Amino acid sequence: MEEKELEVLETPEVEAAPQASEATQEERPRRDRRNSERRPRREKAVEEESPYQEKLISVGRITKVVKGGRRMRFNALVVIGDGKGLVGFGTGKAHEVPDAIKKAAKDAEKNLVKVPLYGTTISHQIVGHYGAGSVLLKPAVPGTGVSAGGAVRSIMELAGIEDVLSKSLGSHTPINVVRATFDALTHLRSVDQVAEVRGIEARKVLK
Repeated sequence: MEEKELEVLETPEVEAAPQASEATQEERPRRDRRNSERRPRREKAVEEESPYQEKLISVGRITKVVKGGRRMRFNALVVIGDGKGLVGFGTGKAHEVPDAIKKAAKDAEKNLVKVPLYGTTISHQIVGHYGAGSVLLKPAVPGTGVSAGGAVRSIMELAGIEDVLSKSLGSHTPINVVRATFDALTHLRSVDQVAEVRGIEARKVLK
């Protein structure tokens, strides 16, 4: 039998991928992370100290029943003032008590009221109303002090009123008492305003 000659198939030589030349490496330098400029970190906002004194009037818990259970939140009522006739109140709601107080204080800064003072007291008697609540405010002689309780006392002290008589009439809910007190303070008129309306001198108004 004749031996069959086996044809040897020559495999084509695979050309090696050209290596990056030194010039190419120089064109694409590696980034040095240590020497690269980093983005400046954001500075945390520094909370500015408020020029007003604040007092917490009440904190309430709100419970909402949902399909998955109960969701609890808190509401806060805060009064702020500078002790020189400027006073305001605000409310806030949040999942935590401190956050609710912060929100209430910020809301109070938007509702500031200028109270016309007459020495250490108010210029005339007045009654404030809100809902079922009413608050009576009467001027008092120096040395009397603040004859009030609860929310009314806090408002008077933050407003800078040192001598006043008050009586809470009707509803004693904190928010109603606060709103009725502010209704009275916003309707107060100074001695000069009363004299201008009557068309007389300011010294004659006090007689």
